[in-house]
Amino acid sequence: MSAYVHEVRVREVIAETADSVTLVLDVSDEVTPRFDYECGQFLTVRIPSPTTGSVARCYSLSSSPHDPHLAVTIKRTAGGYASNWLCDNVVPGSSLEVLEPSGTFVPASLDRDVLLCAAGSGITPIMSIAKTVLARGAGRVIVLYANQNRESTIFHRQLAELEQAYADRLVVVHWLVDERGLPTVDGLAAEIRTHTFDDVFLCGPAGFMSEAHIALSSIGVPAERIRREEYRSLESNPFESSTTATQPTPPRGDHPTVEVEINGENHTFAWPKNQPLLDVLLDNGIDAPYVCRESICGTCVCSVRKGKTRMLLSDALTDEDIDMGVTLACQTLPESDEVYIAFDQ
Repeated sequence: MSAYVHEVRVREVIAETADSVTLVLDVSDEVTPRFDYECGQFLTVRIPSPTTGSVARCYSLSSSPHDPHLAVTIKRTAGGYASNWLCDNVVPGSSLEVLEPSGTFVPASLDRDVLLCAAGSGITPIMSIAKTVLARGAGRVIVLYANQNRESTIFHRQLAELEQAYADRLVVVHWLVDERGLPTVDGLAAEIRTHTFDDVFLCGPAGFMSEAHIALSSIGVPAERIRREEYRSLESNPFESSTTATQPTPPRGDHPTVEVEINGENHTFAWPKNQPLLDVLLDNGIDAPYVCRESICGTCVCSVRKGKTRMLLSDALTDEDIDMGVTLACQTLPESDEVYIAFDQ
C-alpha cells in the first residue's frame, strides 16, 4: 500500500436526506498527522468494483479541521456506481481505503468575509468552510444554498443551528426551486447585491455555477475574488496506478536537468521535454503525492525555485498561485535547461 493510501474505519453513518449520507471516520493514532487538512479539501475514496477491481471518487470533507472526526457527505447520483455503492453498503465498522486530504478550494484567510454559494451536494465543502471561518476566524459568512425543496436540503438543521449560534456573523439564504423556480442570473444577482463580502466560493452543478458566476460578474465582483470547486470524474485510478521504482535516469546532455526537493531529500534527473514532471518522478521511484493527474485536485502542487516551466493545464491553481511560481507536477514541462523544484506547499 502506498504511503499516501490509508485504511480508515467508519465510525457513524448519518442519514442527511433520503438520498444522502454523512460518513464519520476514525483515523488511527499513528497516521493522524497525515490527515491534517484545511477546510474545503476532499478525500479520495477507493470503491470496490467487480469489473475493474476498484474505482476512485473524490468527496469533499464536510467536517471542519476543529471537529473531533473527519466526515464526508455523499449524495446518490442517478446511475452513479460509486455513490450508490457507498450509500447502500457502508455501515458503522466498515473500512475504507482513502488517500490523504487534498485540494485547493481553501480560504486564504479565515478573517475575510465570504459569500459561499452552493447547490445540492455542493454544500459539503461550503459547510466545512463556513464552520471553520465561524469557529476559528473573524470573518462574516453568507451562505446562499439552492435545492429542489426543504426535504432535499442537506444540513438544513445544522445550518439553522449555526445561524442561531452565530447570529451576528452568519446569514443563510435558502433558494428552493419548488418556491422560486430555478436560480437565474438576474435572481441571483438581486440576492447577492444585498450583501457585502470579500471572497466568493462556488460549488455545485455546472449550470448553477455558471449562472452564479455570470451574476457575480454582472454586479462587478472581480474574477480573482471568485473560487470554483468543480467535480469531474477521474480518468485514472490512483489506487490502481503502479509506482514501482525503476533505475533512475542520470542527467543527459540532450534533456534538461531537474533537481527536486521532496520529503527532505534532493534528487537530480534528466527531464524529457514532453514528459510531465510527475511521470519523471514516478519513473525514478519517487513516491510523489498525486491523485488525479488531470489538473483538478492540486495534490501534486510544488514550487519552481529556479528555471522556467510551463503547464499544460492549471485548473487547480489561481493566477496568484502561478505568479508566485506554484505549479502542478502532473502538468508541468521544462522550458529551461536547468530547473529546481521543491515540494514545499
